[in-house]
Amino acid sequence: MPRPVPLGEAIAAHVHDGDTVALEGFTHLIPFAAAHEIARQGRRHLTLVRMTPDLVYDQLIGLGVADELVFSYGGNPGVGSLHRFRDAVERHWPHRLVVHEHSHAGLANAYVAGAARLPFAVLRGYRGTDLEEQRDIVGRVTCPFTGEELAAVKAVNPDVAVIHAQLADRDGNVMLWGITGVQREAVLAAQQAIVTVEEVVDEFPERTGAVVLPNWVLSAVCVVPGGAWPSYAAGYSVRDNDFYQQWDAVSRDREAFLAWARENGLPTTEEVGAHV
Repeated sequence: MPRPVPLGEAIAAHVHDGDTVALEGFTHLIPFAAAHEIARQGRRHLTLVRMTPDLVYDQLIGLGVADELVFSYGGNPGVGSLHRFRDAVERHWPHRLVVHEHSHAGLANAYVAGAARLPFAVLRGYRGTDLEEQRDIVGRVTCPFTGEELAAVKAVNPDVAVIHAQLADRDGNVMLWGITGVQREAVLAAQQAIVTVEEVVDEFPERTGAVVLPNWVLSAVCVVPGGAWPSYAAGYSVRDNDFYQQWDAVSRDREAFLAWARENGLPTTEEVGAHV
């Protein structure tokens, strides 16, 4: 893994139209800066994977970046719905969005299977839900030892995984701590991985419960302080709860959303199409 590179360079090199991209981070360490760079570079027709779409995917969906979404819960935490997500599903704006919904346990296990390079994961779940009707991603298998019927969930192997972390060292290894979600599994399941970090240090501190990702599983490391805002990075920043609350009003109205996009230099579907 080479020394840190600019975020724009990393996205240009590793994220392409039509890719399956997982931007993971649970409650904190959500890679907002990387997501916005993907949008700024005009990427389109992505399949986005994420356990909790959160505001980051509400924004990308509204900008027309995604054709498909693989997820296990959708909402603005503590506030309400993701209105750009709902508009895409219910009214096909800015275009139709195909959704593949899992339970949290199901999608987490799909990442684990992908990381192990297995075709599917097995768990007790999905029974009695309409999620089982998605026969292309959820099935049933019989245990050869007990005869028990279990759920089988298709492995997730993104083309690219993108995460935010607190630290990288001079050798390109990465350390993250706090609520770590499925970042490790997403990186190991992906063909390529981009990590934005708060800073680079000579050596990692001793920290119980931290996750260290070795440089040989990473494609690019980018130093982006505050790259998780408006979520947070434990030990570096706090969650901007005001932004999450304000987003509800912005995302409810298409014109308000488009104004927000223009203010932040994020191209919409129409703007990208005009330059193709």
